[in-house]
Amino acid sequence: MPEWILPVLVPVAAALAGMLVVLAFRPRGNDGVALLADRMDALSQRLDGAVAAQNERLARSLAESADRTQDSARRIHERLAVIDAARANIEALGTQVTTLSGILGNKQSRGAFGEVQLRDMLADRLPADGWAWQYTLASGVRCDALIRLPFPPGPIAIDSKFPLEAWQALRAAPDDAARALAQRRLATDIRRHVDDVATKYIRPGETAEGALIFLPSEALHADLHAVHGGLVQEAARRGVYLVSPGTLWAVLGAMRALMRDVRLRAEAQHLRLEVSRLAEETGRLDRRVANLKRHFAEMQQDVQQIEITAQKITAAGARIEAVEMDPPSPMKAAAQ
Repeated sequence: MPEWILPVLVPVAAALAGMLVVLAFRPRGNDGVALLADRMDALSQRLDGAVAAQNERLARSLAESADRTQDSARRIHERLAVIDAARANIEALGTQVTTLSGILGNKQSRGAFGEVQLRDMLADRLPADGWAWQYTLASGVRCDALIRLPFPPGPIAIDSKFPLEAWQALRAAPDDAARALAQRRLATDIRRHVDDVATKYIRPGETAEGALIFLPSEALHADLHAVHGGLVQEAARRGVYLVSPGTLWAVLGAMRALMRDVRLRAEAQHLRLEVSRLAEETGRLDRRVANLKRHFAEMQQDVQQIEITAQKITAAGARIEAVEMDPPSPMKAAAQ
């Protein structure tokens, strides 16, 4: 039953009940009819007023309900828009995951993906002259990257083509037998790849006594340490270290600090040489100033000797001017 019917029915029922009471006890004659008519008019007016008030309240309630409904519809539309955007993002992410799965599933694409990731990290963390890409060693073997560290430890080669087929088979194994087979295959792949890197990329006198294998997945790095920790330690004893993007980031930070320290030591040595040269030039300047002072003192002495000689010459000239070269006259002789 609608909510607005009950408030309307109550006054109507009350009016009908009053009418029945009046009719039951109405007096006989015209006065009773007139009185009943007056009461019916009054009751009708009150009923009209109650109905009008109820209609007004009903209209106001309907208007408020319409406003609330519009507001709810607006919020629903907003949430639907957010849901549509989230759905589009999820679909795009699904496409990207599918693409990434295809990249990791293909050996050549996976190698290219690892190389791009490795190259971006090297370019971001190391100076341009601190590393080389696709560097060819003296043996003719080309490594994916070479980090130019000074001896010791020396340049470090990096490989980024770790086989992932056995690891993917291990993660997708449906039962224990398939899992055990995938683990044995993964152990064989690890030993073979570590042996290749240790043989090709560790060259005494040319590179450091170690090399790095870059794993483009943190999950693969964690699984290898958890499932094949003994093989990881065996590789480390041979000088081959498995690094993930996170660990390589830290390793490159340490290498950059080492390169900066080497550069600072070289600059300090250069500065020390320049200071030594400056001290030598300062000593040479002191000697030349001392010679100049000596020459200046000798020059002053020579000037003094020249002044003395000039004074003597002047005095001699004065004496010469005072000498009477002509013979004395007779008058001067008589006077004498």
